[in-house]
Amino acid sequence: MRIIDISVPIYTGMVFYPGDPGAVIEPVLRVAEGDVANLSELRLGTHAGTHVDAPHHFMGGPETVDRIALETLVGPARVLDLSTVTGLISAADLRQAGAAGATRLLLKTVNSRLWAQPEFTADYVSLGDDAADFLVAEGVKLVGIDYLSIERFKSDDYHVHHTLLGASVVVLEGIDLSEVGPGEYELVCLPLKVVDGDGAPARTILIER
Repeated sequence: MRIIDISVPIYTGMVFYPGDPGAVIEPVLRVAEGDVANLSELRLGTHAGTHVDAPHHFMGGPETVDRIALETLVGPARVLDLSTVTGLISAADLRQAGAAGATRLLLKTVNSRLWAQPEFTADYVSLGDDAADFLVAEGVKLVGIDYLSIERFKSDDYHVHHTLLGASVVVLEGIDLSEVGPGEYELVCLPLKVVDGDGAPARTILIER
Protein backbone atom coordinates (compact mmCIF):
# COMPACT_ATOMS: atom_id res chain seq x y z
CA MET A 1 0.00 0.00 0.00
CA ARG A 2 1.29 3.43 -1.00
CA ILE A 3 -0.10 6.63 0.52
CA ILE A 4 0.31 9.79 -1.56
CA ASP A 5 -0.25 13.18 0.02
CA ILE A 6 -1.86 15.41 -2.61
CA SER A 7 -2.27 18.39 -0.27
CA VAL A 8 -0.16 21.49 -0.82
CA PRO A 9 1.83 22.89 2.14
CA ILE A 10 0.40 25.82 4.09
CA TYR A 11 2.92 28.54 4.88
CA THR A 12 3.25 32.29 5.10
CA GLY A 13 3.53 33.69 1.59
CA MET A 14 1.99 30.70 -0.19
CA VAL A 15 0.23 31.37 -3.49
CA PHE A 16 -3.45 32.26 -3.16
CA TYR A 17 -6.37 33.15 -5.41
CA PRO A 18 -6.50 36.91 -6.02
CA GLY A 19 -8.94 38.58 -3.65
CA ASP A 20 -8.79 35.75 -1.10
CA PRO A 21 -6.93 36.12 2.20
CA GLY A 22 -3.36 34.88 2.12
CA ALA A 23 -1.96 32.52 4.74
CA VAL A 24 -0.05 33.93 7.71
CA ILE A 25 1.57 31.84 10.44
CA GLU A 26 2.98 33.83 13.36
CA PRO A 27 4.66 32.60 16.55
CA VAL A 28 2.84 33.27 19.81
CA LEU A 29 4.91 31.16 22.22
CA ARG A 30 8.40 29.78 21.68
CA VAL A 31 10.38 27.35 23.81
CA ALA A 32 13.60 28.96 22.57
CA GLU A 33 12.44 32.22 24.14
CA GLY A 34 11.63 30.67 27.52
CA ASP A 35 7.99 29.75 26.96
CA VAL A 36 6.63 26.42 28.14
CA ALA A 37 5.65 25.33 24.62
CA ASN A 38 5.66 26.30 20.96
CA LEU A 39 2.39 27.81 19.78
CA SER A 40 1.52 29.69 16.59
CA GLU A 41 -1.38 31.71 15.28
CA LEU A 42 -2.72 30.64 11.87
CA ARG A 43 -4.73 33.03 9.69
CA LEU A 44 -6.03 32.00 6.28
CA GLY A 45 -9.16 31.97 4.14
CA THR A 46 -11.50 29.02 3.92
CA HIS A 47 -10.35 28.42 0.33
CA ALA A 48 -6.61 28.48 0.93
CA GLY A 49 -4.39 25.77 -0.51
CA THR A 50 -6.00 22.36 -0.86
CA HIS A 51 -9.63 22.93 0.03
CA VAL A 52 -13.21 21.81 -0.44
CA ASP A 53 -15.97 24.00 -1.85
CA ALA A 54 -19.32 23.29 -0.22
CA PRO A 55 -22.53 24.09 -2.14
CA HIS A 56 -23.04 26.96 0.32
CA HIS A 57 -20.03 28.68 -1.30
CA PHE A 58 -22.07 29.79 -4.30
CA MET A 59 -25.62 28.63 -3.62
CA GLY A 60 -26.24 29.72 -0.04
CA GLY A 61 -28.58 27.38 1.79
CA PRO A 62 -27.89 24.62 4.31
CA GLU A 63 -25.27 22.54 2.44
CA THR A 64 -22.26 23.82 4.36
CA VAL A 65 -18.86 22.18 4.59
CA ASP A 66 -19.51 20.70 8.03
CA ARG A 67 -22.57 18.90 6.64
CA ILE A 68 -20.90 17.19 3.68
CA ALA A 69 -21.29 13.44 4.08
CA LEU A 70 -18.01 11.70 4.83
CA GLU A 71 -19.11 8.95 2.43
CA THR A 72 -18.75 11.50 -0.37
CA LEU A 73 -15.27 12.56 0.73
CA VAL A 74 -13.86 9.06 1.22
CA GLY A 75 -13.94 6.27 -1.32
CA PRO A 76 -12.80 5.12 -4.77
CA ALA A 77 -11.51 7.87 -7.04
CA ARG A 78 -10.20 7.95 -10.58
CA VAL A 79 -7.33 10.19 -11.67
CA LEU A 80 -7.62 11.30 -15.27
CA ASP A 81 -4.60 12.35 -17.32
CA LEU A 82 -5.53 15.64 -19.00
CA SER A 83 -1.97 16.91 -19.32
CA THR A 84 -2.34 17.57 -23.05
CA VAL A 85 -5.28 19.92 -22.56
CA THR A 86 -4.75 23.67 -22.65
CA GLY A 87 -7.32 26.27 -21.69
CA LEU A 88 -10.68 24.67 -20.95
CA ILE A 89 -11.34 20.99 -20.35
CA SER A 90 -14.28 19.92 -22.49
CA ALA A 91 -16.81 17.13 -22.07
CA ALA A 92 -15.11 15.38 -24.99
CA ASP A 93 -11.77 15.58 -23.14
CA LEU A 94 -13.34 13.93 -20.10
CA ARG A 95 -14.90 11.16 -22.17
CA GLN A 96 -11.65 10.47 -23.99
CA ALA A 97 -9.71 10.36 -20.71
CA GLY A 98 -12.10 7.76 -19.28
CA ALA A 99 -14.43 9.66 -16.98
CA ALA A 100 -17.48 7.48 -17.59
CA GLY A 101 -18.65 5.47 -14.61
CA ALA A 102 -16.54 7.20 -11.96
CA THR A 103 -18.04 8.49 -8.71
CA ARG A 104 -15.07 10.70 -7.81
CA LEU A 105 -12.79 12.26 -10.41
CA LEU A 106 -9.46 14.02 -9.98
CA LEU A 107 -8.24 15.96 -13.00
CA LYS A 108 -4.49 15.94 -13.53
CA THR A 109 -3.40 18.78 -15.80
CA VAL A 110 -0.31 20.84 -16.46
CA ASN A 111 -1.48 22.92 -13.48
CA SER A 112 0.42 20.64 -11.13
CA ARG A 113 3.63 22.28 -12.37
CA LEU A 114 2.34 25.68 -11.25
CA TRP A 115 2.82 24.90 -7.56
CA ALA A 116 6.53 25.56 -8.11
CA GLN A 117 5.71 29.14 -9.12
CA PRO A 118 5.70 31.73 -6.29
CA GLU A 119 3.03 33.89 -7.93
CA PHE A 120 -0.54 33.14 -8.97
CA THR A 121 -0.91 32.06 -12.61
CA ALA A 122 -4.12 33.27 -14.25
CA ASP A 123 -4.06 31.08 -17.38
CA TYR A 124 -4.39 27.76 -15.55
CA VAL A 125 -6.32 24.88 -17.09
CA SER A 126 -9.93 24.83 -15.90
CA LEU A 127 -13.21 23.05 -16.49
CA GLY A 128 -15.40 24.14 -19.38
CA ASP A 129 -19.13 24.70 -19.03
CA ASP A 130 -20.05 21.63 -21.07
CA ALA A 131 -17.70 19.52 -18.96
CA ALA A 132 -19.48 20.61 -15.78
CA ASP A 133 -22.82 19.70 -17.38
CA PHE A 134 -21.39 16.32 -18.37
CA LEU A 135 -20.17 15.54 -14.84
CA VAL A 136 -23.57 16.29 -13.35
CA ALA A 137 -25.28 14.12 -15.98
CA GLU A 138 -22.83 11.31 -15.19
CA GLY A 139 -23.73 11.43 -11.49
CA VAL A 140 -20.24 12.33 -10.25
CA LYS A 141 -20.25 13.11 -6.51
CA LEU A 142 -16.84 14.79 -6.24
CA VAL A 143 -14.47 16.40 -8.71
CA GLY A 144 -11.01 17.76 -7.97
CA ILE A 145 -8.48 19.80 -9.93
CA ASP A 146 -4.84 20.69 -9.43
CA TYR A 147 -5.01 24.45 -9.00
CA LEU A 148 -6.82 26.99 -6.87
CA SER A 149 -10.05 27.07 -8.87
CA ILE A 150 -11.90 24.63 -11.08
CA GLU A 151 -13.34 27.55 -13.03
CA ARG A 152 -11.55 29.83 -15.46
CA PHE A 153 -10.16 33.02 -13.98
CA LYS A 154 -12.65 35.90 -13.84
CA SER A 155 -15.56 33.92 -15.21
CA ASP A 156 -18.52 36.01 -16.33
CA ASP A 157 -21.23 33.79 -14.87
CA TYR A 158 -19.49 31.08 -12.80
CA HIS A 159 -21.45 28.42 -14.65
CA VAL A 160 -19.10 25.65 -13.54
CA HIS A 161 -19.45 26.37 -9.82
CA HIS A 162 -23.19 26.96 -10.05
CA THR A 163 -23.71 23.77 -12.04
CA LEU A 164 -21.58 21.50 -9.88
CA LEU A 165 -22.47 22.92 -6.48
CA GLY A 166 -26.10 23.32 -7.48
CA ALA A 167 -26.17 19.56 -8.05
CA SER A 168 -24.43 18.95 -4.68
CA VAL A 169 -21.21 17.86 -6.38
CA VAL A 170 -18.34 18.49 -3.97
CA VAL A 171 -15.54 20.52 -5.56
CA LEU A 172 -11.99 19.81 -4.40
CA GLU A 173 -9.50 22.49 -5.47
CA GLY A 174 -5.80 23.05 -4.97
CA ILE A 175 -4.57 19.46 -5.05
CA ASP A 176 -1.10 18.51 -6.25
CA LEU A 177 -1.11 15.56 -8.64
CA SER A 178 2.45 15.98 -9.91
CA GLU A 179 3.50 12.63 -8.37
CA VAL A 180 0.31 10.77 -9.27
CA GLY A 181 -0.31 8.69 -12.37
CA PRO A 182 -3.72 8.11 -13.93
CA GLY A 183 -5.76 5.25 -12.56
CA GLU A 184 -7.86 4.04 -9.65
CA TYR A 185 -7.17 5.04 -6.05
CA GLU A 186 -8.84 5.37 -2.68
CA LEU A 187 -9.44 9.01 -1.79
CA VAL A 188 -9.45 10.37 1.76
CA CYS A 189 -10.36 14.06 1.88
CA LEU A 190 -11.05 15.56 5.30
CA PRO A 191 -11.88 19.28 5.35
CA LEU A 192 -11.82 21.14 8.64
CA LYS A 193 -15.21 20.99 10.34
CA VAL A 194 -15.98 24.70 10.01
CA VAL A 195 -19.50 25.29 11.31
CA ASP A 196 -21.73 26.76 8.57
CA GLY A 197 -18.61 27.03 6.39
CA ASP A 198 -18.61 27.81 2.67
CA GLY A 199 -15.46 25.71 2.38
CA ALA A 200 -12.42 24.58 4.32
CA PRO A 201 -8.80 23.52 3.87
CA ALA A 202 -8.49 19.74 3.63
CA ARG A 203 -5.67 17.28 4.20
CA THR A 204 -6.15 14.99 1.23
CA ILE A 205 -4.47 11.70 0.38
CA LEU A 206 -4.69 8.97 -2.22
CA ILE A 207 -4.12 5.33 -1.34
CA GLU A 208 -2.68 3.11 -4.04
CA ARG A 209 -3.20 -0.58 -3.48
